[in-house]
Amino acid sequence: MEATWRWSLVTAFAPITWGTTYWVTRHLLPVDHPLWGAVLRALPAGLVLLVVARRLPRCSWWWRSAVLGTLTMGAFFALVYVAAQLLPTSVAATVMATSPVVMILVAWLLLAQRPRLLALAGAALGLVGVALMLLTGGADIDPLGVLASVAAMTMSSVGFVLATRWSEGVDVVSSTAWQLVAGGLVLLPFAVAVEGNPPTLDGPAVLGFAYVSLVSTALAYLAWYAGLRHLPAGTVGLVGLLNPVTGVLLGTVVAAERLTVQQALGIVVVLAGVLLGQPAVERATRRWWTRPRAVSPRTAAARRPRPAAGAPAPASCGRTAAEPTHGARSPAGSSAEGGSEPTSSSCSCLHDRPGADALR
Repeated sequence: MEATWRWSLVTAFAPITWGTTYWVTRHLLPVDHPLWGAVLRALPAGLVLLVVARRLPRCSWWWRSAVLGTLTMGAFFALVYVAAQLLPTSVAATVMATSPVVMILVAWLLLAQRPRLLALAGAALGLVGVALMLLTGGADIDPLGVLASVAAMTMSSVGFVLATRWSEGVDVVSSTAWQLVAGGLVLLPFAVAVEGNPPTLDGPAVLGFAYVSLVSTALAYLAWYAGLRHLPAGTVGLVGLLNPVTGVLLGTVVAAERLTVQQALGIVVVLAGVLLGQPAVERATRRWWTRPRAVSPRTAAARRPRPAAGAPAPASCGRTAAEPTHGARSPAGSSAEGGSEPTSSSCSCLHDRPGADALR
């Protein structure tokens, strides 16, 4: 159980740091170059991890890295960019909050991880909590933006589960490095075609990209993929709901944004959903539900089987009333061994034995 909680805490590092990127991006990074921002975030992070791993892909991992990098980084960032242009941030984040359910279903299909009832309940609670935090009503919803957001969420969920399925024989540092490099290279031509030259960076922007690339991407994806190797995919997806929670709390603490009662209630509901989906909570719930329950004497007596009609009642010493006792005499004075019928008083209990008066 302690190991499960430890890996949940390691995994939580990823969505918490992802939640901080909202503030860093808004205040330190150039806002008119989102594709270049994604390239500058993914490619340096992957190269740093590649230097640490000192290992290049082999055989099938060349195309696997390209597939995973496209699903979790390249196409994901491009679709998120489209959704951000067409949808309010609250609506896009609420759509992304359905990812735990999608990860549970994809893991069932690809990893044979059967959906757990408490994990599904936690995912439902998390979605409700995110909606309470972010949806305030009155926002225009573009169907194309919703489609882009759903596609981004689905592709990333499939990519995360595939990375778990293909993880055997490859350390997490190497596989994460390959995916980040592949994702950055996939995005690079789109960034050049759509945005032209890379943006000019000042001192704060350089520091911002260093934080986003090294902490919120390199270390965060390491923690995320490590969690996927030790926890069910649905549990990891639920932990990911800490992303919008961190964004809301950081805006309240750092940017002095007002935290409404509805947002506070949403945070509580999200945290309840994350806890509900933890394997340790499920095991504790199962033990409580299957524990032996105390039975009152009256209930025990009611449940005790009754003798059938006509059956002899048990005597006080444990023998039946019709069971002969050695040395017992019949009313005729003959021994029971002699063939006479035993009486109901033929039980040699303590009070019938010689010297019993001395013990009374």
